[in-house]
Amino acid sequence: MYVALACVALLGVLLFGLGLAVSLRRGTADVLIGHPADPADPLHKLVRAHGNAAEYAPFLAVLMLASGGGEPATWVLWCMGLATAARYLHAAGMLLSPTLAKPQPLRFVGALGTYLTGLALSVGLLLRL
Repeated sequence: MYVALACVALLGVLLFGLGLAVSLRRGTADVLIGHPADPADPLHKLVRAHGNAAEYAPFLAVLMLASGGGEPATWVLWCMGLATAARYLHAAGMLLSPTLAKPQPLRFVGALGTYLTGLALSVGLLLRL
């Protein structure tokens, strides 16, 4: 359960850290709601990175907590760690990209890693039934 709890905590740090960054950026940009349509705008990138994390982190956390009880298989523990790393890579790819209008390797690897590990954790949980 230690790995699951550590990964869930790291997902929380990512989600709430990005949320705080959005709030701080809104203050400096004097934008209370929404974001500029320009995909190169820093606030636009932060809002989208936070929104994407908010879409995936909660359900990954549920999968991790549900899969982490008892003595999970080693591959399940690896999936938890890789899923967490994938979410960080995806966020970094969004924030480091000059614009969200063009592909970025970290973002791609993060998204693919999220899909693959999320599916693996879901199937693994089904197999435990």
